[in-house]
Amino acid sequence: MTAHFRRSLLTRATQPYRSAGLFAWHFAKGKLKGDPVFFGLLEHGLIGDAARLIDLGCGQGLLASWLLEARTLYEAGEWPAHWPAAPKVGNIWGLELMPKDVARARAALGDRAQIEQGDIRHADFGQADIAIILDVLHYIDYAAQEEVLRRVRASLPSGGTFITRIGDAAGGLPFYFSNWVDHAAFLMRGHRSYKVYCRTLKEWLEALERNGFVAESLPMHQGTPFMSVMLIAKAV
Repeated sequence: MTAHFRRSLLTRATQPYRSAGLFAWHFAKGKLKGDPVFFGLLEHGLIGDAARLIDLGCGQGLLASWLLEARTLYEAGEWPAHWPAAPKVGNIWGLELMPKDVARARAALGDRAQIEQGDIRHADFGQADIAIILDVLHYIDYAAQEEVLRRVRASLPSGGTFITRIGDAAGGLPFYFSNWVDHAAFLMRGHRSYKVYCRTLKEWLEALERNGFVAESLPMHQGTPFMSVMLIAKAV
């Protein structure tokens, strides 16, 4: 059941990107299959039901497609019995800096998600039940990281969920390899400059606490040579 389900979800979540061009489709296939974060979010039940979920730095909207198709399979009864229920999300709002990624997301998702072009350092997040930032915070300087965390907290109610994946700067060689691959992907997506502002896991947890969260960590690099950690934070 689980193997069949995985193939089915991958097919359904990548199919919409055919209409966004070959690059978007092949990128979606590679990312959704190769990055453990997508199945990990579902298998661990990290995302609960939400009236509004915001995905900051959403790229071409892969997470939105993933969650929408996961819920469709769940409601059709095609879901691993030992997994938590797929989240039911009323509205998905994605924010992305790169116009080409925004165009790809809109072409693939249509009106199933709201994708806007903007900079997480300055945009208004509105109000949400769940906020997600995957592999983005290290691209902005330390002061901006603190400001984004503060504004994410302001967008959530007490008990609201914030999920982010970070690299642990104390992770040794796997961390440096992660940065090298990240650099290549960054340039491939059209960015012209690359500078990162990394922290150790301990420092990330302290930053979350300073900005109104209590968080726990979960390794999220299984099956890869990378050093990635998911932080699951609750607004206090």
